[in-house]
Amino acid sequence: MAGRRQIKVKVNGVEYEGDVEPRRHLSDFLREDLQLKGTHVGCEHGICGACTVLMNGEPVRSCLVFAVQADGTEIMTIEGLAQDGKLHPLQESFQEHHGLQCGFCTPGQLMTAYHFLQEKPDPTEEEVREAISGVLCRCTGYKQVIESVLGAAAKMKRAKE
Repeated sequence: MAGRRQIKVKVNGVEYEGDVEPRRHLSDFLREDLQLKGTHVGCEHGICGACTVLMNGEPVRSCLVFAVQADGTEIMTIEGLAQDGKLHPLQESFQEHHGLQCGFCTPGQLMTAYHFLQEKPDPTEEEVREAISGVLCRCTGYKQVIESVLGAAAKMKRAKE
């Protein structure tokens, strides 16, 4: 197939190989080729943050990254957050604090917060506010999202003790 490129990526710990069009976005590759539907595509301009995934541990807007750019990388999507059928403390906290309503922005919120808590395990409310400000939510007004991230930080801290 003319123009297609062979790529190899590790997504949520599983190796994948495939041919992709050079202009295929990572979000489309994840959702359509790998059937990982948890990564939501909102604005397709990198503004809303709903499509945020981790690439080599760093958050990226998968609607702005071409799949060929992910060749040789490790990707973590929302589907990789829970382990062995058990929700991650962040997911539990979003459930407990009602940090989601329609759920559209939730994957982006969770992946952004996950990365943030890896770097800042004991954040202040203001730091959480700043960290999640790049993922737009039209439902919760952020109050419950902030409470959810702070609750997850406390859970994760207790788990380490």
